[in-house]
Amino acid sequence: LAFWELTNSAKQAVEAENLTRLGVASEIDETEFRNFIVWLEDQKIRHYKIEDRGNLRNIPSSGWPKSFEQYLQDVNCPFTVEERQESVDWLLGLAVRLEYGDNVEKYKNCPPATATEAAKPSDPLIHLDSSNPDFKAGVLGLASLLKIQRHDDYLVMLKAIRILIQERLTPEAIAKASQSKEGLPVALDKHILGFDTGDATLNEAAQILRLLHIEELRDLQTRINEAIVAVQAVIADPKTDHRLGKVGR
Repeated sequence: LAFWELTNSAKQAVEAENLTRLGVASEIDETEFRNFIVWLEDQKIRHYKIEDRGNLRNIPSSGWPKSFEQYLQDVNCPFTVEERQESVDWLLGLAVRLEYGDNVEKYKNCPPATATEAAKPSDPLIHLDSSNPDFKAGVLGLASLLKIQRHDDYLVMLKAIRILIQERLTPEAIAKASQSKEGLPVALDKHILGFDTGDATLNEAAQILRLLHIEELRDLQTRINEAIVAVQAVIADPKTDHRLGKVGR
């Protein structure tokens, strides 16, 4: 129970952080996404036998989306391939449950929280009634306004909103964002906005925000690539390290 509470709390924190990032970057590189799904199946979920993972491992194949769709059905995922972010979140939850199931004895003996930890102030969000319709409507409204990915747990969405506000909308964050940066001049008239606010000034502001957003996406993609390279450097290749091989569950 102690492990599950810790894992659930950690998972919610990670999900909230991820939802915030997804609000900034709603698209990731397709090859990286496919590699991530294959890694989850190979290392954590292991629903298929090794010899049955060929279609899923065929990353460059044009038929990979069909294989992924079949995989979601086989693991009884309630989401479809079109609901990519939701399906990834569900698969991560499945991986956590299976990891715990494989190591029950290890996690059963997790020590309880120390007195010092227990004395720390609790997160005020846990005292909110997440089943209240007004609460749900308010969280959904804020998430929509801040472009944060929806989630079936409203407390996770609220934590994501809090992270975004702390990182982007505090006086310190605004002051940091206001610092001048050197860059190249851009002709706004050469960039299509895609919608019209009815006000020329607002249209220009929207174009500027979009260009800044694209720049942030590029920086985020670079950091993602660096993280993947770092992870791949320490993860053993099951093709060469047969000690990590396992058929089915």
